[in-house]
Amino acid sequence: MTKILHIEHPEDTILTGDTSFLQSIKGKQHLSMKIDGAPAIVWGINPATGNFFVGTKSVFNKVKIKINESHQDIDANHTGIVATILHNCFDYLPQTNGIFQGDFIGFGGSDEYTPNTITYKFPNIVREEIIIAPHTLYTAESDLRDAIARPLDFVITDTPYCKFVKSDAYIYSGWYDRLGEEFELSPVVNMIEELMQTVEFVSDKEAAQIKKNVNRSIREGYALTNDDFLGNELLMRLYGLMIVLKDDLKAQCRQLDGPEAYLNGERISGEGYVMHNEFGTFKLINRRSFSVANFNNPKYATV
Repeated sequence: MTKILHIEHPEDTILTGDTSFLQSIKGKQHLSMKIDGAPAIVWGINPATGNFFVGTKSVFNKVKIKINESHQDIDANHTGIVATILHNCFDYLPQTNGIFQGDFIGFGGSDEYTPNTITYKFPNIVREEIIIAPHTLYTAESDLRDAIARPLDFVITDTPYCKFVKSDAYIYSGWYDRLGEEFELSPVVNMIEELMQTVEFVSDKEAAQIKKNVNRSIREGYALTNDDFLGNELLMRLYGLMIVLKDDLKAQCRQLDGPEAYLNGERISGEGYVMHNEFGTFKLINRRSFSVANFNNPKYATV
């Protein structure tokens, strides 16, 4: 297990020569759906006090920590819809051992929810008070700031008051292209590994700038150029191959359970998937489809 880290896009990891994603796809993975909820909810037992708490990701802040062990704490730390959501979470989430994180989907009473960008449709009206999509389990000995995270690999049982969205997924046996023809994944990996022998990788600082450039291109809708990669043409080609590899893998991922997902009225397989094993945790999503909306969606604050 590792410290709390931002889950990376596979193509972003290659900028510094990191081969962890290439290693991860050759081994056994734990796969789950990436649920598009908001805000992120963290709850469980505070190791510093032994008390039940709820909060957003700000419970992990190093300086301005917002851990809510009472309704009074919520009123002091949060306002608006986030406060309303946290009050309900404090009342209705089960007070079990452990520290969990999930995405808030909505309040009970409907069979359709659009918490952020994607609309989720349940087979029946949800009768529970709140709906949460759990995805991460934390362990912490004395302080939440030292929490260690790992993807949730077991099912949390629904309660009379809280419905937990199940996000299990699996990788379909066999590789198929969009026309249904079987093909091998390995040639793409081989191309990447061969190109890596000639690429000049960048520093962490330069990689951070390239990631900003990529996000800007997605947000503003223009095609990436050599300038976005600081003039490193081979690195740009390698980045593109990593996207091809990610898309090939994502095309073989299947949802095992959970609500149907729709984007702009069209049925989709979801925002994407999260893949985890001993080599790291990676998100497999189509950034061009989902990131623009997420970049510009002020619907929920998360602090």
